[in-house]
Amino acid sequence: MSATLPAAGTARVRAAMWRDVRAERGAVAGLLLLNGLASAAGLVAPWLLGQIVDTVRLGRGDAVSVVDRLALGVLVFTVVQTLLARWAFAVGYRFGERTASRIRERFLGRALALPPSVAEHVPAGDLIARGSSDASMVAGTLRRAMPEVLIAIVQALFLIAAVLVLDPRLGLCGLLCLIGVAAALRWYLRRARPAYLAEAAAGARLADVVTSTAKGARTIEALALAARRADAAETVIAGARAARLRTLWLRTVLFPSLDVSATLPVVGVLLVGGGLAVGGLVSVGTVVAATVYLRQLMGPLDTLTLWVEQLQAATASYARVEGLAEVPLEQPRSAAEPEDDRIEVRGLHFAYDGGRDALSGVDLVVRAGERLAVVGASGAGKSTLARLLAGLDRPRAGSVTVGGVPVADLPPDRLREQVVLVTQDHHVFQDTIRDNLLMVKPAASDQELRTALAVVGAHWVAELPAGLATEITADGQLDSARAQQLSLARVVLADPHTLILDEATALLDPTTAREAEQALAAVLRGRTVIAIAHRLQTAHDADRVAVLDAGRLIEIGTHDDLVAAGGVYGKLWRSWHGDHDDRAGKAVT
Repeated sequence: MSATLPAAGTARVRAAMWRDVRAERGAVAGLLLLNGLASAAGLVAPWLLGQIVDTVRLGRGDAVSVVDRLALGVLVFTVVQTLLARWAFAVGYRFGERTASRIRERFLGRALALPPSVAEHVPAGDLIARGSSDASMVAGTLRRAMPEVLIAIVQALFLIAAVLVLDPRLGLCGLLCLIGVAAALRWYLRRARPAYLAEAAAGARLADVVTSTAKGARTIEALALAARRADAAETVIAGARAARLRTLWLRTVLFPSLDVSATLPVVGVLLVGGGLAVGGLVSVGTVVAATVYLRQLMGPLDTLTLWVEQLQAATASYARVEGLAEVPLEQPRSAAEPEDDRIEVRGLHFAYDGGRDALSGVDLVVRAGERLAVVGASGAGKSTLARLLAGLDRPRAGSVTVGGVPVADLPPDRLREQVVLVTQDHHVFQDTIRDNLLMVKPAASDQELRTALAVVGAHWVAELPAGLATEITADGQLDSARAQQLSLARVVLADPHTLILDEATALLDPTTAREAEQALAAVLRGRTVIAIAHRLQTAHDADRVAVLDAGRLIEIGTHDDLVAAGGVYGKLWRSWHGDHDDRAGKAVT
């Protein structure tokens, strides 16, 4: 079963942006103030230039000294504008870094709060892409685009206002010539959001295929699935390419249109202003000043043009990052306390995504302190049963209770104290071995950590030069077996009432796996241990064995009773035991 994470709607994205801006309102106010002052300082130089033109044209006697003073004013205000703009950029970058950090932390919190039934079934590539490339896109935009875009907008408004104040006729002419810019942006923005959302989704699908292929490389090789995976990769690559070409086409239309449209105000003002100047309705200096203002307007327009594509991509990424907030949260769980550790399964039916039942009519009672092995062919429903026993999924019909309380209704903290599911999937963090273990029991002493490691056979830690302080890096320092031993050591530290092992030692060699299972059984003596067995030796050591076939519980009893009955388990045992005896005999001879 797979789930698709939603993308936030426009209203939610705007609300999230507004909250982020309000959280840094002091920085935003400072950014706007500094940009306003810088833009105001930038307006003085063109006006002074117009005064220089008129002074020279009129040929006054003290024209040279006046021009010198005006030129000095141009220099002073240009330096002031530069310093204010630099200060504004510094404030803007700090705002961007803090806001990007807040967005990443919010995403991480929401990802960790996802209901297990959702988190377990979401394509890994989608969640990874949202937390990495999408979050990085938003962060990069906040760091760079937001300050530059705000500055460009403020400058553009000041320049347009300056032209209108200088001469309303020239100002209106310039505004009318900007219609082409508005039309090009409107055409682009109407098509950009769905196109960039599709591009981001295609990238997530590609990441998911790459991630799943790399993770299952051994299985793919063993089952000769390389050609099929290559076809799947080609399909998603073609989809990603088509989505990228769509956004590229939008840009190839937008950018030339904006380049042409941005020059029209200058051309229009020169033509209209020239006619007015010939008629004596406006001075040449005024026309020059208005032309310089509109020529300067091309700078902010160029900035907006360069960033408009980035902003659309960032908005789409923002929608995907904020989309986690739209995942329905689980209903408040029951506050009832289990009366004991007895697990009961009654009339259990479960299906993935409304399909056929993966488990059907299962009735099972697991006594407190019992060691139960669950066996069956691949696809029999063993892992599904383990997830239901651990409270990660809810039954379609029937019940799974511990001490009379539905397992899935226990609060997360209480559930982890009651039941822990350990699968063959494991994860170690790029941190010290000590911190990888302390996350389970923060108050544990180093001696407790060493004891837990010894229980699962991780004696290699003591042989490391730095011991528990050894840093785990991403360069393959730990192989799968050692990483899995660390995961099992966490279980020992957690010390749950019920432990469910779903092929938890599958990546260990047979000898190490058996030692780890025996050690766990010794440590958890008196606790309930449910083992999803892929080695029948595990079933042999259990108090009882439950046999699943096509989602139904067909046999349950002790190992000796089931072997004597000669049913499905008995045949499996004789076949497996005979094979092992044959191999052992050949090894001896």
